[in-house]
Amino acid sequence: MLTVSSITHVAIRVRDIARTLDFYINKLGFSELLRLDRDGRLWLVYLRITDDQYLEVFPEGEGGDVPGPEAVGYNHMCLAVPDIEQTVRELDAAGVPLIRPKVQGADGNWQTWIADPDGHRIELMQMAPDGMQARAIARLRGH
Repeated sequence: MLTVSSITHVAIRVRDIARTLDFYINKLGFSELLRLDRDGRLWLVYLRITDDQYLEVFPEGEGGDVPGPEAVGYNHMCLAVPDIEQTVRELDAAGVPLIRPKVQGADGNWQTWIADPDGHRIELMQMAPDGMQARAIARLRGH
């Protein structure tokens, strides 16, 4: 059986690379790790989430916004945050509107939702110590 140790990246295609990089770097605090060119043109920008997790951003996307949340395909990415209240304040200060307000989800974790300039949905989640995932992890570890 295949052994997977982590997710290393999520890849998105965007219409306006400058607008997207402004959003992820200047509003969410990601940093640019590297760029790859192909045939003399920008092909891909890697944005650092952690030392081993990245967001790959491909320019020159075509068409409208991403499919709605009920469509088959990519739905959203979830980014862990240490303090959901502080995250909401920082998003407000950066002018990033919430597409869903801060709520405690069915799993017991706190979350809020935003979208990037192309409409890619992003869940920001503070893991609750007594949330379903934390309890399941504790069971798996024999605690």
